[in-house]
Amino acid sequence: MATLHGTPRDDGFFMPAETAPHAGCWMLWPERPDNWRLSARPAQRAFAAVAAAVARFEPVTVGVSHRQYLNARAMLPPAVRLVELSSDDAWVRDTGPAFVVDGAGGVRGIDWRFNAWGGLAGGLYFPWDHDALVAQKVLEIEGVDRYQADLVLEGGAFHVDGEGTLLTTRPCLLDPNRNPGLDEAEVEAVLRAYLGVDAVLWLPRGLPGDETGGHVDNLCCFVRPGAVVLAWTDDHADPAYDVCREAEELIRAATDARGRQIEVHRLHLPEPQHITVEEAEGVDRAPGTARRDAGQRLAASYVNYYPCNGAAIVPAFGSRHDAPAFAALAALLPGRDIVPVPAREILLGGGGIHCITQQVPPALRCEGSAS
Repeated sequence: MATLHGTPRDDGFFMPAETAPHAGCWMLWPERPDNWRLSARPAQRAFAAVAAAVARFEPVTVGVSHRQYLNARAMLPPAVRLVELSSDDAWVRDTGPAFVVDGAGGVRGIDWRFNAWGGLAGGLYFPWDHDALVAQKVLEIEGVDRYQADLVLEGGAFHVDGEGTLLTTRPCLLDPNRNPGLDEAEVEAVLRAYLGVDAVLWLPRGLPGDETGGHVDNLCCFVRPGAVVLAWTDDHADPAYDVCREAEELIRAATDARGRQIEVHRLHLPEPQHITVEEAEGVDRAPGTARRDAGQRLAASYVNYYPCNGAAIVPAFGSRHDAPAFAALAALLPGRDIVPVPAREILLGGGGIHCITQQVPPALRCEGSAS
């Protein structure tokens, strides 16, 4: 693995849509008891179920600490590759690399800066030094050359359509606790240079209860170029209603990088989810780690799914909205199996299925160390 100078765009690389073919998927193994209840045992079962579901359709690699290696090996299917890799928590979407391609079989990776969703002025835990190295380690294991970007950006904070359009939310990229001193135009310039996009759609805010500051992967994603699925609620009393309505109005008024009006397909949220007393009591308290308190709202959303080869791994919440959401996604993602996986335990840790997965595009040729 070489660290490259210049930018992906200068070298003819761009980020493909998540619905493009994958060579595989990366995950990380949860274990920290101050985020996952009951020493992460319920979360580990949920992660193992996601890994098993994805592994039916594409290769899966799970990074795990030396402390949990044998436990993870016993819980994961034999087909899942396990590698010893230290991390501070299990959010590989945010700590792992973004992969870019050149359309001719070349693959490279972007190593963004990471500060635990806000650093010392609002982050979710400290320290995060192991997480800050995850992207570099993954690229080393994959044998992919690396761009190092001077921007705090989590993978859940943006979506691309593979044809030049990017979705994001203002509270994440423009918050002073992420990128102080950078304005919208300066952030856009980095996104264009590293992801190969031409149009950036800034949504005003994320869903209530999203402790990341409002990641877009809980709110809205591309189902194909020119079409998105948007989290929605019909309950005007729910604070999420105004968030979703604002996003819909902005997207419908915009055009994408190809000049298309963007189709918006609503995907109703489950009923509001909250941490129970029992769930809160199962989480250890530790200095520097965000608390898990009874009654705290959780950012449950069906939009937080993972599209793998031939399928979509979709969170299930035991809600009356589950079945309609699965049917809607089946119609929007033709040719893909809809595979629901119970996601309550993942949600309790602060995210969803998209948050704990990271796709790797196929490489048809080896990349040299420089262009």
